Amino acid sequence: MSATPTQRKYFGTDGIRGRANTFPMTAEVAYRVGMAAGKMFMSETDRRHLVVIGKDTRLSGYMIEPALVAGFTSVGMDVRLFGPLPTPGVAMMTRSMRADLGVMISASHNAFADNGIKLFGPDGYKLSDEVELAIEARMDGNILEGIAEPQKLGRVQRVDDAQWRYVEIAKASFPRHLTLNGLRIVIDCANGAAYKVAPLALYELGAEVFSIGVTPDGININEKCGSTQPQAMAEKVKELRADIGIALDGDADRVVICDEHGQIVDGDQIMAIIAGNLSAKGLLKGGSVVATVMSNLGLERFLNQRKLKLHRTQVGDRYVMERMREGGFNLGGEQSGHVILSDHATTGDGLIAALQVLAVLVESGQTMSQLGRQFETVPQVLKNVRFTGTSPLESDAVKQAIREGEAMLKGSGRVLVRPSGTEPLIRVMAEGDDEKQVRTVVGNISAAIAG
Repeated sequence: MSATPTQRKYFGTDGIRGRANTFPMTAEVAYRVGMAAGKMFMSETDRRHLVVIGKDTRLSGYMIEPALVAGFTSVGMDVRLFGPLPTPGVAMMTRSMRADLGVMISASHNAFADNGIKLFGPDGYKLSDEVELAIEARMDGNILEGIAEPQKLGRVQRVDDAQWRYVEIAKASFPRHLTLNGLRIVIDCANGAAYKVAPLALYELGAEVFSIGVTPDGININEKCGSTQPQAMAEKVKELRADIGIALDGDADRVVICDEHGQIVDGDQIMAIIAGNLSAKGLLKGGSVVATVMSNLGLERFLNQRKLKLHRTQVGDRYVMERMREGGFNLGGEQSGHVILSDHATTGDGLIAALQVLAVLVESGQTMSQLGRQFETVPQVLKNVRFTGTSPLESDAVKQAIREGEAMLKGSGRVLVRPSGTEPLIRVMAEGDDEKQVRTVVGNISAAIAG
């Protein structure tokens, strides 16, 4: 059974994350992570063991990276440094370089003041809850036990061609018989990890590329740009009369798109575009898509109409990937823009997902506004209710409000009530064909939670 965040001291739902220079995102914690994870992934053989490390463009990366390096080398692991590289690139390179462990230093779509540490196993997949808990136990144990003798300390090298290797991997996911010639594309790299690689990949595939969010200064990552704030991309598309806009987040593992009119196309619509294309070609494994409980009911209906199935998981792309691996499926993702294409990557990859949409755009001859609305979105309302003390979800009044809401939406919608994994919040979501009814349901349940 997966561990819950409340059982954890360092790791959350996606690695370790927090405000830089504040627990748990301190140099000391990073050092302990390096030592603990390094010792866990080193076998008893005499061969040299290797860890690869990438990062985004945050100022605090200059603090976290050397602390991790010190931890890994102190237990005898060799280190290869990639510099700024998308999270999926680090996952890919972990596997292709036959490393024992991969590390990405990033807080994804968060503001620059935050940072994080994500770990990948030798297969390029994120670590399980159980492995993360085992690392935590080592971090709080006798951390100096088993450190390397002076002659067995690890060595460190920088890998200068990591970005270009990732560009080639990304380009290889685009059909060889197609080209982006004649397409005008705005790409917003969020002043993050993909600021070099994403524009280059699109250019080399033939597009006319207009780049924004490609001048990182350490503190402007995700600032009024990127997939969480795509307005800048949408405005630039309209200004330049581009055919499509693509916005990545700080570590480029998620993407949102806009059409030629600046209308946003979210992760659910992106999955629908890709699923429809793969299914038509007989390439959608298991006739299924994996998404989280937050994906819109419209996506589920779209798939059902095509005799395809939607499998839902708890929130978090790692849980999507776990379900994909269990079922042998090759497409999954989140409404927020994490799209996982397991034929090409072991984690969400914003650039590769965008390239699959571009392939459909080119092959279909449609405009992005025609392609981008695969289904009508069902009205969805989400409210966060803060609480103090014990969780109110065990209250009879709250249980009754949820039952009444489910009865009200039966056959035309659904209700989802769940605790936040990081804050004392209850997230109340409902969706259905009647927006007024949905708002009433959310309001009633929220009022019961608030007491």
